[in-house]
Amino acid sequence: MRRLYSLFICLLAVVAMQAQIVTTTPSFPTENDAVTIVFDATKGTAGLKGFTGVMYAHTGVITDKSTSWQYAPTWGDNSAKYKLTSLGQDKWELKITPSIREYYGVKDGETIKQLALVFRSADCTKEGKETGGKDIFVDVHAVGLTVRFDQPAEKENLITGTALTIQASASSASALKLYVGSTEIASEINATTISKPYTFSAAGSYTLKVEATANGNTVSATQEVTVLNGTSTSETMPKGVRPGINYTSDTEATLVLQAPGKKYVYVVGDFNDWTPKADYQLKQDGEYFWITLSGLTKSEEYAFQYLVDGSIYIADPYTDKVLDPWNDQYIESTTYPNLKAYPTGKAEGIVSVLQTGQTAYNWKVKNFERPASEKLVVYEMLIRDFTEEHTFNAAKEKLEYLKNLGINAIELMPVNEFEGNTSWGYNPSFYFAVDKYYGTKNDLRAFVDECHNQGMAVIIDLVLNHSFGQSPFYLLYKDADGKPSADNPWYNQESNIKNPSLSWGYDFDHDSKYTQALVDSVAGFWMSEYKIDGFRYDFTKGFSNTPYGTSDWANGPDDARIANLKRMSAAVQERQPGAYVIFEHLAATSEEKQLAEAGILLWRNMNNSYCQTAMGWTTENDFSGLYSGTSMPAGSLVGYMESHDEERTGFKAWKWGNTGVIASNTSTNTAASPLTGSNANLSARTKRLATNAAFFLTVPGPKMIWQFGELGYDFSINNNEDGSKYDAEGGYRTDPKPIKWDYFEDADRKELYQTYATLLDLRHSYPELFASNTTFSWKVGTTNWDNGRTLSATSADGEKSLVVVGNFTLADKNFSVSFPKTGTWYELLKDNAPLTVSSTAQTIDVPAHEFRLFTNFKPTLTDIEITTPDVETTLIYYNKGIDALVLPAGEAKRVEVYSVNGMLVMMQENCTSVGLSALPVGYYMARVYMEDGRVQVCKIMK
Repeated sequence: MRRLYSLFICLLAVVAMQAQIVTTTPSFPTENDAVTIVFDATKGTAGLKGFTGVMYAHTGVITDKSTSWQYAPTWGDNSAKYKLTSLGQDKWELKITPSIREYYGVKDGETIKQLALVFRSADCTKEGKETGGKDIFVDVHAVGLTVRFDQPAEKENLITGTALTIQASASSASALKLYVGSTEIASEINATTISKPYTFSAAGSYTLKVEATANGNTVSATQEVTVLNGTSTSETMPKGVRPGINYTSDTEATLVLQAPGKKYVYVVGDFNDWTPKADYQLKQDGEYFWITLSGLTKSEEYAFQYLVDGSIYIADPYTDKVLDPWNDQYIESTTYPNLKAYPTGKAEGIVSVLQTGQTAYNWKVKNFERPASEKLVVYEMLIRDFTEEHTFNAAKEKLEYLKNLGINAIELMPVNEFEGNTSWGYNPSFYFAVDKYYGTKNDLRAFVDECHNQGMAVIIDLVLNHSFGQSPFYLLYKDADGKPSADNPWYNQESNIKNPSLSWGYDFDHDSKYTQALVDSVAGFWMSEYKIDGFRYDFTKGFSNTPYGTSDWANGPDDARIANLKRMSAAVQERQPGAYVIFEHLAATSEEKQLAEAGILLWRNMNNSYCQTAMGWTTENDFSGLYSGTSMPAGSLVGYMESHDEERTGFKAWKWGNTGVIASNTSTNTAASPLTGSNANLSARTKRLATNAAFFLTVPGPKMIWQFGELGYDFSINNNEDGSKYDAEGGYRTDPKPIKWDYFEDADRKELYQTYATLLDLRHSYPELFASNTTFSWKVGTTNWDNGRTLSATSADGEKSLVVVGNFTLADKNFSVSFPKTGTWYELLKDNAPLTVSSTAQTIDVPAHEFRLFTNFKPTLTDIEITTPDVETTLIYYNKGIDALVLPAGEAKRVEVYSVNGMLVMMQENCTSVGLSALPVGYYMARVYMEDGRVQVCKIMK
C-alpha cells in the first residue's frame, strides 16, 4: 500500500482509518490462534456503510507458497462460517475458529503470511474494501516475540519537509529502538510501543528499522520510505511529441502525461526498480509532464507506471499494451505467446508497457477499396464466442466462410482493453491497447489485412459514453466516495441521464475539449495503426450534458448532442475520408435525420418484428421500419434482425413458436436451450428464418447480421456458457455462449446458410437492384399476413426487376402477386426455373413458412465459376501467368470486372482479352457479354 501525506493531521487520519477498517483480537494473531475480526463499514470504500442486511466475508490467505489469494471459497458462498454478526453502529464481527489454519484448511508445510478479506452483502451487490477498492490484508505473525511498524504504511511516499510520527509495536514488553538508516532516533525500556516525530528534509529513499529485545532475544522489522520533491521543474517539451509513449530512437522514448492541475509526476518501472528516484521525475510544460528515457535496450519490453502527486499510480492512458495482475494469468500461451510477466510485489494495478525498436507490420494490402456504405453487408462478431480459441488468428481462418456467405464488412465488438477477460467489451479501460485475451496487436493487424485481402472492410466498436474504475483518466481525478472529482477534465461527476437503464460506469463529458480530443485521437489511432475502416459508436445518446430524468429515454431531439456528434464524425472524415461512422443512437427520427444528412449511418433495430414472424405470431410483426423511404436519407439505416443486444430469432421460435414451429410436440417448451430440450420442427424454423432473410437482404440499404444468424443460432442471450441454464432476468446475459460450428453440418441449417449466400450473391452481382435509386415497394404490415407478404424492386433503368412473395402462415397458400411487367421470369432458388407472366397479377402458390423469389432476367451469380446452365463452352477464364482475362470463343461485346464488394472496377468493349495488371491483389468477378446474347462469369483471385 502506498500513500502520500503532506500534513501531519492528514497522516494521523489516514493511519487511523487503515488501522480501524479491521481490528483483530489478538492484535498479533498467529496461525494457531482463534481470531476475532471487527470490520468498520464506515472506513475504506464505505460500500457497506449503513447496511442492515446479511453480511458475509469473502476471505482467504496469502502463504509462503503464493502471492495471490489461496483457500478462498467461490465468490458468493453464503456458508455460515463466513457470516458476520452486527455489533451496531456499522461494526461487524467475524470469528475465525478454532484457529486460522483449521478455519481455512491450510495444508501442513505452508506458512500463513496474511489473511485476505472482502466484505459483501449476501447478494454480492455491495462490497466493503480498503481505500482505493483494494483488498483488505491482516498480517499473521510468527509465534513468540514479534515487532511491526504501525506507521508509516508500507512503501510510504512523503514530500520533503513533512512531519511524520514513526510508530511501532511489539507483541510483548521489550527494549525498543527506532532507526532511520543507521541512526537511532528513539528508544524505550519495557514497552510495547514506541514513537518519534521525524522530518525528512531531503528527497530520497530511507530505510526505517525497529528493534525489540526481550529475554535475550532480539527481533526487528524494516520499512521503506520514499521522500519526493513536491514541485516540478518547468521545461518545454521536445517538438512533435504528444500524450503517451513517443519513440525517438531504438534506445530512447519520451513519455508525456497530460494532467491539468497536478503538481508533480515521477515514472517508476523496470528501468529504475520501481522506485521514484530524482532522475525519473518528469519535467512540466503547462498541463503536460514529460521525460525522455535513454539507454533503453532495443526490443526489450519495460513495464512502468506514473506516480502522480505522490499517491496516484496509473498506467499511461495512451499505452498500446498493458499488464494486468488479475487477468493475465488466465491468458493461454497459445493466445499470447511469451506474454511479459506482471511485476508482482513491485507494482499494484494495471501497468503500461513500452518497447523501442519494434518491427513494423508488413501489410499485404496497401490500399483497400472500401465497399460503398449503401452496399454494406456487415457481420457483427464477438471474437470471444466466434471460435473456441477466442483469438484473432482463429477468426482469421474462418474468413473464407464469411466471404462465401457474401459478407463485405466485419464489425468487431470492442477489441481495445476492457476490464476482465470474458466481457463483451463495453467496460473499456485502455482505448489504445488491444485486449490480450484475443491475441497480440499484430494478430489483429493480420486479421484486418486478411479481411481486406478477401474484400471485407473492418469496423470496430468504440465505447466512449462511459468507462469504469480502471480507466487512468478516472483514477487521476476521483473523490474519496469514488465519484470523478469536480476538476476531472474528462468526466462528469454524474451522468446527465438519470434513467438507470441508460447509465453505466463513469460518464464522459462530451462538451469538454479534453474528451473531444480523446475521442478524436482514439479514432485516428485505430485508422492509422490498424487500418480500421470505420467505427460503430456505442450509445451515442449519451454524448451531451443535457439533463434527462429517471423515466426519460433521452430520445431528444437534443441540439447539443447533435452538434457534438456531427463534430466527432467530421473529425473522423478529416483523418480518413470515406471511413464509416455508425451510431447506435435509436433516438427521435428528427434527430437521426439530421445525423444521417451529415453522412452518419444509424443502427435500425427490427428485432421484435422478425422475432414475431420467426415464431409465427400475427401481431407486432411489421417490417416497414427497415426501409426509410423518403423519411430518411437513402442508405442511412443499418438494419438488423438480431444484434448482440437482442434475443435470437431462432431461440424465440424454438422456445415460444406457434404450433408446428416451437420445438415441442405440445404448445409449451420448458427446456433451457436446444442442449437440454427437443429439436422438433427444426426444418420449419429454419425455413421461417430463411423467409425472414428474403424480406431483409433484398431491401436496399446497408444490413447487419449478428454472428451465426445465418445458421439459425438458437441459444438464448440468457443462456449460460454451456447452454444448460436459462435466466430470464438476464443473469447470464453477457456470459460466453456455446460455439456451434457443428451447425454448419446440419442439412437444414446449411440450407439456411446457402439461402443467405444466394440472396447476398444476387445483391452483390446486381447492385442496381438494391441501390438508393431503385424503385422499391413492399407489403409487409400485420394486415398482409394472411394474403402473403410481397416485395418488388426495379432498377433505375427499368431493365431488371425482382419480386419476393412470402408465406409466414402455418399452411400452404395461394397468393395474388403483382409483377412489375409481363414476360418470362425466373425463380432464383429453383435453378432459374422459368415462369410465364402473361398478366401482372399472378396467383403464386407458396408452401407454409417459405418464400419464392423471381427475377425478370436469368441471374448469373458470382458463385457460378465456369458456365451458366445454357452455356456449354468456356467463354472466359483468368490466366494468372499473364494476369489477364482470356476469351477463347472470340470477341466479346463487353467485359465487366467487379470487386467482391460489387463495385465495377473495369470495363472493356469489343475485346478478346483484358489485362488486369492495373488492379491490386485481391478477389474479383468478371462477367462477359457475347454478341449472340450468351453471358458468363468467372472468379478471379490475383
